[in-house]
Amino acid sequence: MTTTQRPAGYAPVPAGTNPPLTFSGYRSTGLRAPSQAPIVLPHRLTEVTGPLLPGPIGPNDHDLTTQHANEPGGGEAQGQRIVVFGRVLDSDGRAVPDTLVEVWQANAAGRYRHARDNWPAPLDPNFSGGGRVLTDAQGNYSFTTIKPGAYPWGNHHNAWRPAHIHFSLFGQAFPQRLVTQMYFPDDPLFAQDPIYNSVPESARHRMVSTFDLDATRPEWALAFRFDIVLRGREQSVFEEPHA
Repeated sequence: MTTTQRPAGYAPVPAGTNPPLTFSGYRSTGLRAPSQAPIVLPHRLTEVTGPLLPGPIGPNDHDLTTQHANEPGGGEAQGQRIVVFGRVLDSDGRAVPDTLVEVWQANAAGRYRHARDNWPAPLDPNFSGGGRVLTDAQGNYSFTTIKPGAYPWGNHHNAWRPAHIHFSLFGQAFPQRLVTQMYFPDDPLFAQDPIYNSVPESARHRMVSTFDLDATRPEWALAFRFDIVLRGREQSVFEEPHA
């Protein structure tokens, strides 16, 4: 059974928040964007109550710099250490606990540990680029990682992607997944990034983290705050808007 009706109590995403499904400057959207109207599938009991995602969370999943430190010949990841932290909030500013927050990113040289990444920048054997944590009772999360590098991506002439970290959030069930990206403040590459510019201008600042001097770890790591709002007027920008 399918329906095009919205679930009761479901508020539409505020206008001017999420990017369109196709954006001419972001070439790959022309192939992957849906060509037909979306169909809202009803969520049944198993989809809204399970599987729950309390784990497993590995002991070093929150620290991307030390995930290989205990391996033979292993060590710490190379690059500028940073702490990325924030809260997951609902539209009323209330904490959202037990949310699975996953991140993935390029290394300090701008290269992903991925078979299809052919950018000839060095791979860091001590950096895989993936991590996961659960938010606590106050909706807090925190990762220690390396500031990712910019990289060319062939979308247009001399195209470079700004430094960024991908975020995926799972609620208590798989249908409750949202994906977004975090950028760093004052990046000179914003103007030529079609992904960043596909988002309505009024909402782009919601994808940019804030440097937080008070949260830095002296003589060790810089710190950036990135709060994620799931819905409402201050909703974060997500890659796939709800139908």
